[in-house]
Amino acid sequence: MLRIRLHEGTLSKLTLQQTVKSSVSLWLYNAFMQCAKPLLRRKLNNRAQAEPLYAQFIEERFGFYTNASAGGWLWVHAVSLGETRTAGILLKGLREKFPGTKLLLTHGTATGREEGQKLLQPGDVQVWQPWDSADAVARFFKAFQPTVGLILETEVWPNLVRGAQYANVPLLLVNARMSEKSLSKALRWPSLMKPAYAGLSAVLAQTQDDANRLQQLGAQVASITGNLKFDAKPDSAQVTLGQQWRAAFSKPVLMLASSREGEEQMLLEACQIYVQKNPNAHIQWLIVPRHPQRVNEVAQSIVQQGFAVSRRSSWGQTTDAQPPFDAPTPTILLGDSVGEMALYYSMSHAALLGGSFEPLGGQNLIEAAACACPVVMGQHTFNFAEASEAAVGCGAALRASKMLSAIESAVELAMSKQTHQEVANAALQFAAQHGGATERTVLAVGQWLDAT
Repeated sequence: MLRIRLHEGTLSKLTLQQTVKSSVSLWLYNAFMQCAKPLLRRKLNNRAQAEPLYAQFIEERFGFYTNASAGGWLWVHAVSLGETRTAGILLKGLREKFPGTKLLLTHGTATGREEGQKLLQPGDVQVWQPWDSADAVARFFKAFQPTVGLILETEVWPNLVRGAQYANVPLLLVNARMSEKSLSKALRWPSLMKPAYAGLSAVLAQTQDDANRLQQLGAQVASITGNLKFDAKPDSAQVTLGQQWRAAFSKPVLMLASSREGEEQMLLEACQIYVQKNPNAHIQWLIVPRHPQRVNEVAQSIVQQGFAVSRRSSWGQTTDAQPPFDAPTPTILLGDSVGEMALYYSMSHAALLGGSFEPLGGQNLIEAAACACPVVMGQHTFNFAEASEAAVGCGAALRASKMLSAIESAVELAMSKQTHQEVANAALQFAAQHGGATERTVLAVGQWLDAT
């Protein structure tokens, strides 16, 4: 009995210490978030110079709304462009099962909010995500009183979770992913982040590896539902047009897809080395930056390297629009439009995956696979680790150590009609085999909607 009592006492002390640490961490976090509000306003004003939407509805960030209506909302938070497109896949399934659902849609970025406007139906509401201070979050929940909250993929904020608990709003992390790098970051402040993840009502993880990492943070993983992105269908009109354009080029079209900072310069320098080694090679390069606000910066870098630039916006939007198929000088095509990745992938013989040649975790390769576009990846794909390894394993993608070797692999792939067709077929099969996440996610979310 004595040993048991001592053990119980030790446990009580540990629990008390953890509670105190958690309370202190939350207090420090709240103090920082409160003090950082002026910095947020300054940041929004600076970003609005390139993207004016950041200057609109700023007070929503702090919990003040002109379109608030309490009760009955299905709240979906999709922070940026990628998450919003994924939300569109899920919402289609949810609205089929639960017609008449009132949607409250929140975002953190301008590209996410712009894309989210396409998902709205009469009666739906769209606002900015509240800044994660205790007062802004409290005003958000008081203003809307959602029935259930769904967070897409990764956006777990301590006060947002705590506010949902106080408001008795079930909060689910859906299509959830957690890389090793993100786990390491979260574990730097476990007394703050572990209670946040533990406070989620349920987690629907993409893969078992994601689930294991989320559980290390205390999350309650309800099921493995797969990746919703595999259920996205590329725009058929864009695919058809892109294939027509690809056939009209006299040389292979290679794309740097969803490129991030530093990767365009890396590509341009590697291209010059490749041409010096292979003076008879003729390649049509297409660069599509991940973030639209960087297009002008990328165009300037292209010109500084001695290339001409042809922007997608200059090709026209009518049925007879077309890129310059036989430009007289070395010209790089620049994708400066939003929502046309299916077009870009379909006009390319192969794509280099942005975000994977710098330590940024890589971008989503699923859309490329659905468009039958072979992908060459760099070494940094930790954001989509399992999907990347699966794609390489089934022959739907290749991996390269450096940008130059990636170019060499892409050119070799594009120049061999048989190899290109084999990899393209493998990509289509890869995309088809991993579908079904929408049905599983709708079923899991539906149980919470039925319960409320």
